[in-house]
Amino acid sequence: MGTVAHSNSHVAAKKLKDAGLLLSRALIGDKWCDAIDGRTLNVTNPATGELLTSVPFMGRKETELAITAAHEAFPAWSQKTNTERSKLLRKWFDLLIQNKEELGRLMTLEQGKPLKEALGEVAPALAAGCTIIVKPSEFTPLSAMAAAKLAVEAGIPAGVLNIVTGDAPQIGAALLESTRVRKITFTGSTQIGKKLMEGSAATVKKVSLELGGNAPCIIFDDANIDLAVKGALAAKYRNSGQTCVCVNRIFVQDGIYAEFAKAFALAVSQLQVGNGLDEGVTQGPLINPAAVVKVESHVEDAVAKGAKVLTGGKKHSLGRTFYEPTVLADATVDMRIFSEEVFGPVAPLIRFKDDKEAVAMANDTEFGLASYIFTENITRGWRIAEALEYGMVGLNEGLISTEVAPFGGMKQSGLGREGSKYGLDEYLETLELQWDRVQRRVDIF
Repeated sequence: MGTVAHSNSHVAAKKLKDAGLLLSRALIGDKWCDAIDGRTLNVTNPATGELLTSVPFMGRKETELAITAAHEAFPAWSQKTNTERSKLLRKWFDLLIQNKEELGRLMTLEQGKPLKEALGEVAPALAAGCTIIVKPSEFTPLSAMAAAKLAVEAGIPAGVLNIVTGDAPQIGAALLESTRVRKITFTGSTQIGKKLMEGSAATVKKVSLELGGNAPCIIFDDANIDLAVKGALAAKYRNSGQTCVCVNRIFVQDGIYAEFAKAFALAVSQLQVGNGLDEGVTQGPLINPAAVVKVESHVEDAVAKGAKVLTGGKKHSLGRTFYEPTVLADATVDMRIFSEEVFGPVAPLIRFKDDKEAVAMANDTEFGLASYIFTENITRGWRIAEALEYGMVGLNEGLISTEVAPFGGMKQSGLGREGSKYGLDEYLETLELQWDRVQRRVDIF
């Protein structure tokens, strides 16, 4: 399988190079450029360890150049009509769709997620008339760079969209200290989000933060078990548990606990692990070795405190950063996996007796991003949804993200919303304009 995986990766990388979408330079204004000092950052395939390419390791100086480019491009871009901007953004969207196969392969190569998931992933600040500077993750910068290339091809003016890669602290400091930068939007850990909030205070920037989560999935004894298994599987193991809305804790009512645990563990044991480019694979690698260490520590802690491994529970035989899809029975509130986001393919099952206990345990966290409920009683569903302290609730549904609904959390899961009209509002300022009617009459006559 290793030989096949490497072969598929080589073929995918070659196709991307041929399509001009495997880039190694950042975008500042109208120039694709290297770091000023020539430093680079390697980007590797987590499934194989292969070097995909190197990108610029930029810092403060390059970020300041990007800020200037965005600032200079702002007047012309913001003064375009909504129709003019929408036509350009539509051209960009059309190019993204035309290249979705290549972009999907690129996401799989740099991040590891199965190709089918990557294809399903394929612009609010630009639509609102803002110019932007994007600092992608140092682990996965290639998709953003490819999307930026297509934006240029679509006719998005120079300086409207800029990409800087490299030294996160230096890039972040330049963005935070600049009075020209009016808003910071960030997706990542709560720890970094707090630092960005603190850093934004000096220049009173607006912030939108999509931070950590600890999503509960509550399965009541009147749930359709087949539907609950399917939904929990999708909500937990999407991208090997590496999304902010992935289920972290599964609460199962006493009456169906044993039946659900058996059915769920069987379904999880049948998930196919491997290179995301290979046919039939549903579980790719974790993003890096540190992610594996975190998952191992959560499982070890849970087992030491009485949890039982129903399936999985160790690194996969494929090695590298692959970890077996895991189900832990008899999990309890004193285990680390109850209070900490595992960000990996491990599902702890926790018993509960009644609605009150389920809600109390589900809300017993500093986070409040996504949550899930499975019940055939619509009255109970609405009642529990309103009691949960989460920005999003999936009712008998394991995949809740959609561009037409607001996406965001409560408590320490962040501020603001993405998607829908509310996501657009995050990039706008409300203006009150009063017109002196008496003066207007005088001027007219």
